[in-house]
Amino acid sequence: MRFKSGLIIGIFGLIVVSLGGWFFVIGISLLTYFALLELFKMAEYTGIKPATKTTLFSCVIIILSTYLEVNGIIEKEISNAILPISSIAICTWLLLQPKPGKISDIATSIFGLFYLGLLPSYWIKLRELDNLFKSSNYSGNLFSSLDNFSGFKVTLITCLLIVSSDIGSYLIGKRYGKSSLSLISPGKTIEGLIGGISCSILTGIIFTTLFKWENSILIGIFFGILVSLMGLVGDLIESMMKRDAKLKDSGDLLPGHGGMLDRIDSYIFTPSLIYYTILIIDLFKIF
Repeated sequence: MRFKSGLIIGIFGLIVVSLGGWFFVIGISLLTYFALLELFKMAEYTGIKPATKTTLFSCVIIILSTYLEVNGIIEKEISNAILPISSIAICTWLLLQPKPGKISDIATSIFGLFYLGLLPSYWIKLRELDNLFKSSNYSGNLFSSLDNFSGFKVTLITCLLIVSSDIGSYLIGKRYGKSSLSLISPGKTIEGLIGGISCSILTGIIFTTLFKWENSILIGIFFGILVSLMGLVGDLIESMMKRDAKLKDSGDLLPGHGGMLDRIDSYIFTPSLIYYTILIIDLFKIF
């Protein structure tokens, strides 16, 4: 069952990444929607009552507005305004409840907005890099030297690096793992971390070479390390939240895999860092 569920998830991911456009936007929206439900359910186990519906709606609006922004349909200022306006709406909703909200209710709701709204929206920016080159919102010299970094290639490589890092850390950690990496997740080991980084680097080198990127080996190594470490951070953050809620899994949506958040935790922090890394590479003409 675990293998079948994993295969279905992988095929779904490959399809939406390949199709791009609104298919990709809808895919990201669905994943984050279910993950946010699980996050708030975990919070409720600790006595927190977040503004679930308002935050869910706001997260979807952030993702949709990001797509419209990078395609030049709406101005960048309008898209940037969604986050602060959503934060105000969430706080106002909690203020109007019969029973006044607590600091923890506000903090969890705003965190959910950032964690599963703003951060996943960077997957849209990665996938739409080609349109960013042309958009009036990003005119000038920005992206001028990044012809090789097409949205599809960057998004596909980033996803493959996360998958290879997860597989490498699991297999190496299970076979050779002895030194615990963190008290937050006792099952993770230093040996597993090394195995995950190594597999991620190897995958990075293979695909940057296949795509004929300049300095492919250096970029493959750099991106491999970066993505593997960010995937680990995402995994540990979710483990920390589950530990606080005294839960083994974030949910039971995916047979053999737990909840949606269990599956996408490694994908949450990664896209924003990759996106800004690409901007820095372009700005300073690195590689």
